[in-house]
Amino acid sequence: MTDHDSDLASLVPPVTVTRRGFTLGSLAVGGAMGMGFAVAALPVRAETRVTTDATGLDEGRFTLPVAGFDVPCYSARPAGGTMLPTVLVAPEIFGLHEHIADVCRRLAHQGFLAVSFDPFARQGDVATLPNVQTIISTVVSKVPDAQVMADLDAIAAHAGSTLGGDPTKLGITGFCWGGRITWLYTAHNDAVKAGVAWYGRLVGAASDLTPRQPVDVAGDLSGPVLGLYGGADNGIPVETVEQMRQALAAAGTPAAASSEIVVYPDTPHAFNADYRPSFRPEAAADGWARCLAWFRDHGVA
Repeated sequence: MTDHDSDLASLVPPVTVTRRGFTLGSLAVGGAMGMGFAVAALPVRAETRVTTDATGLDEGRFTLPVAGFDVPCYSARPAGGTMLPTVLVAPEIFGLHEHIADVCRRLAHQGFLAVSFDPFARQGDVATLPNVQTIISTVVSKVPDAQVMADLDAIAAHAGSTLGGDPTKLGITGFCWGGRITWLYTAHNDAVKAGVAWYGRLVGAASDLTPRQPVDVAGDLSGPVLGLYGGADNGIPVETVEQMRQALAAAGTPAAASSEIVVYPDTPHAFNADYRPSFRPEAAADGWARCLAWFRDHGVA
């Protein structure tokens, strides 16, 4: 894994349950369920950071038992909503941090039930680790794809049974590490109608923990995926994006044929990360508009 996988982290805050839904608690740094930003990611660029309030939403954290472990999760939805189109949000390498929670609230304001999770909690607490290299070597590199797929399966089921989601309108989006997962999960779960992968790695060596990469699953997609990539991403060379395009063209399936990849010229990795110097407002705004339209055009909304 390379430095293109490094994005900001931290986790959702304590909550209290009210008749309106979930109310966020006080700020904190670190901890499995704390709000804030990871030590390795500070300082945050406050001048460009987007914050989305929870007015009109039911939102907050919860834990979901999966294979004997309580997975930290966060959800946001229109207040009182039922049978809502559902989008799973796969995070960056820093897990379920404030930016990812904010993305969930943005989706909720668009009428979706959005649910994210901390896929790394079994292996360690990334919020307290001192630098990106340590996060990758001691936590992220030890997470099996099979574990992530099982967590997402459980979250999707819980969204439909408990959180007010419509199981027939399921999508997934993800950023950086979560962009790769978006491709893989759309190939894993036949219920996924569409995916939107933001600058997720596409090729790589197979291992016991990561046996397949997105380029290997192009023919298995259950629904079309929109890939959003930066032409100046040092961690995801343009030639690997072209490999993915070729794999989609060769797959010969309706989902692969309907998939699309957009490359923003002269744009770095993590261009949607509004809390980081890599943020590019024009590309981020265009990608967000494409993301919403993709879900609405491909059966999620």
